Amino acid sequence: MDNRTLGRTGRTVSVIGLGTWQLGADWGDVTEADATAVLAASVEAGVTFFDTADVYGDGRSEQIIGHFLEHSGADITVATKMGRRAEQLPENYVLANFRAWTERSRRNLGTETLDLVQLHCPPSAVVESGEVYDALDTLVDEGVIANYGVSVETCDQALAAIARPGIATVQIILNAFRLKPLDEVVPAARAAGVGIIARVPLASGLLTGKYTRETVFAENDHRNYNRDGSAFDVGETFSGVDYETGLIAASEFAALVPEGLTPAQAALAWVAQIDGVSSVIPGARSVKQAEGNASAGAVPALPIEFMEGVQSIYDRLLRESIHERW
Repeated sequence: MDNRTLGRTGRTVSVIGLGTWQLGADWGDVTEADATAVLAASVEAGVTFFDTADVYGDGRSEQIIGHFLEHSGADITVATKMGRRAEQLPENYVLANFRAWTERSRRNLGTETLDLVQLHCPPSAVVESGEVYDALDTLVDEGVIANYGVSVETCDQALAAIARPGIATVQIILNAFRLKPLDEVVPAARAAGVGIIARVPLASGLLTGKYTRETVFAENDHRNYNRDGSAFDVGETFSGVDYETGLIAASEFAALVPEGLTPAQAALAWVAQIDGVSSVIPGARSVKQAEGNASAGAVPALPIEFMEGVQSIYDRLLRESIHERW
C-alpha cells in the first residue's frame, strides 16, 4: 500500500482509505458485525484512513468506528464531517453549533480530539465566510479538533477553501467520469500543501462494470431515489452522469482495463496515482470488496494508453453534460 501525507495535517495515511457512509446503513442493511469485519479487513490490507460523518446513520457509522478502534488498538486517522444534520443555512454554521456537533462526534468516536473535521458540503456562502474559519480555528486552539477541512460539491468551492491558510484538506468527487478537478483544483491544492481526499471514486459503482439496465437498487439506496437530485446534489449519484450514458461509458472503460486488474481496481488506481491526491475513499460493504479496494493502492503505474482512453471517454461521452456543472 502506498502512503501519502494528508495535506496540512502532516499525518501519513494510506492512499486507499475507506469511506463509511454505507456502514451507517442509510442505503442497504449492514449489521454491526459485518461493518466491523469490513473495518478489520481494511486495516489488515494496509488502510490507515477512515472517512465518516455525523449524519451517516445519524451517528451509527461514527459509533461503529469508535467501538472498533477501542477494541482493536489500530492506529487510524479518522476524518469525520459535520453540518448536514442541520438545515443548510449559512447562519447555522457558527461556533456554538460547531461545539455541539463536534462534542457529539467526540462521544461517538470515543476521543477527546478529532483528527480531522470537515464541513459537510455546505452552501457556498459558508465556504467563503471568514467567520466560519475563525470559529474552526477556535476549536483547534481549544484542542477539540486537530485539523479541519471542507467537503465540497464544486470546483469553485474547492478553490475558495484552498485559499484559506487553516484548511488542511479538501474532499471532492474525483474519478474517471469526473475530471474537472484536474484542471485547477488539484494543482492549486498541491501548490498550497492542501490534501485532496477523493470521494465517489467508482462513480457510485458504475466504474465497477457490474451494472446493467436490469440492475435494481434498493428503495432506500440513493442510486434509486436520488437520480434526479431530489434528496441531495445529483452529482453525488453516479457522479451526475445519466445512468444510460454511464453504462456505455463504463463498458468502454472496462475494455481499457489492463490485464490482471478488475475495473474497480483500475478505477481506484487511476485516482490514487494522481499527484496531489492524499487518499481515495471507496466504500465497501463486504470483506471481499474491502480487500479488493485496498489492493489498488499497490498497482504499478498505469499505462499511457489507459490514461489516454479515460480522457477520450470523458471528452466524447461525458464532458458536455457535466463538466461545467461542478
